Amino acid sequence: MSTTAPCSLQLVAMQSLLSNQSLAISALEDLPRLSFPEFFMEAYAQGHTEVVKAMVKCWPFPCLPLGDLTRPPDLGTMKAVLDGLEMLLATKERPSHWQLQVVELRKVYPNIWTRGYHSMARISHPGLLNARPTGSGRSQSSGEQPLWIFMDLTIDRFQNEWQDYLVQWARKRKQRVQLCSRKLQILTGSASTIQKALLLLRLDSIQELGLSKFSRGGTVKTLAPYLGYMKNLQLLSLSRMSASCYTRSPKDSCKFAAHLGQLHHLQELHLHDVLFSSENMPAILRSLKPLKTFSLSSCLLTEDNLRFLSLCSCTSQLKHLRLRSLLMLHFSPEPLQALLENGTHTLETLALEDCDITDSQLSALLPTLSRCSLLGFFSFYGNRLSVASLHNLLNHTARLSHLTRGIYPALLESYSVLDWWHRHIHADSWRFAQVRTGLSQMFREMGPNHKVQICTRFDHRTDRGQFYSLAPDGSWVLTQEALPVLSPLPL
Repeated sequence: MSTTAPCSLQLVAMQSLLSNQSLAISALEDLPRLSFPEFFMEAYAQGHTEVVKAMVKCWPFPCLPLGDLTRPPDLGTMKAVLDGLEMLLATKERPSHWQLQVVELRKVYPNIWTRGYHSMARISHPGLLNARPTGSGRSQSSGEQPLWIFMDLTIDRFQNEWQDYLVQWARKRKQRVQLCSRKLQILTGSASTIQKALLLLRLDSIQELGLSKFSRGGTVKTLAPYLGYMKNLQLLSLSRMSASCYTRSPKDSCKFAAHLGQLHHLQELHLHDVLFSSENMPAILRSLKPLKTFSLSSCLLTEDNLRFLSLCSCTSQLKHLRLRSLLMLHFSPEPLQALLENGTHTLETLALEDCDITDSQLSALLPTLSRCSLLGFFSFYGNRLSVASLHNLLNHTARLSHLTRGIYPALLESYSVLDWWHRHIHADSWRFAQVRTGLSQMFREMGPNHKVQICTRFDHRTDRGQFYSLAPDGSWVLTQEALPVLSPLPL
């Protein structure tokens, strides 16, 4: 069968049939299975909700991948889909050609609607379909085939209209419907709202969890018991959280840590703008197994915190490490040196960004940095680096055979004394032009396989930066680009 769009005659025939919804619905019984995807796409695009509802009920494939249609469903279409599911659930003895088990609302099967019915028929979710519910105290009547709905859920004060409707619908049918969310974002501090959502969700379906904007005492204390049921969690992100919102006592810290310690598949931890007390950071992180990715940004970091991180088992085998917007100007270099020492045989990505690291601190790090044999990407923008120190840095990293990209700051010589404290805004244009001239030969010696850039401006709110790159002809190219992500599992 052709995988291209339906020909004009097919399209005209479908549109003609859809002009009479009652006739279109009655014709579904005799509609060939191979025509279902094209016919559904046309009914969906034209807003024929009654036809959509009828087609959902008798869908002849195991999965209905709504998320891969050209546009997401509006509230009217979502209601039609759920009405169709309601009729399917109410049918005790289903015809053998009614195959629907999974509604997929994420974008996970590119072009599936135009690749033909064979591709549609091969979609399956074997891992979860055979598993029993975990957590939330949910039960399921024996002998009943559950209906699975997969989506990326965001819990917020301002809910998406159709998402809110779907959640309410699933809550009323939780004995028959399994709601799964690979990526879960919680952007509200309301403990009751969070608890209601977690009681509904299939917790072992969650692989990425983002918690943000918590300010109320005990919010994470309410969340903590559910963490232990998220057996497949790989990424945890905490952002914009005060110390009081997740720990009101050392005992609370230990309870939270105990649940984190049950996350045996956790690979990534991202902490942004999280206020730790001197006691709870060690209490929380000590329980974690070795991570692949660790990111700490815009936090009030002490030298003792950094020293603890260098001794913590969770940072002992890192592949990706980012320390960003941390004031380290007056730190001794030893704790950071010890942290890098842990990764000399594992680190592939290292980002030490906007930390006010000085020439003398960098000099102490270079022997360890030069032994990070697998390092492929190094970002060092926003630090106090001179031309001489950059030259020394490049000499040490030249021996790293895997290093293909480096990002460095506009150097100290690019600023007047008065300009330095405004370096996030601009460098002196004349001074910076002179610095670039001197850097050209140094960068060319790095070879064509090593991309070197100077970052002169950056905005972490938008994750955008201004970069100067050396072109093959020796000229400098100015670009506005997204700041690089840390690892293959972005939020």
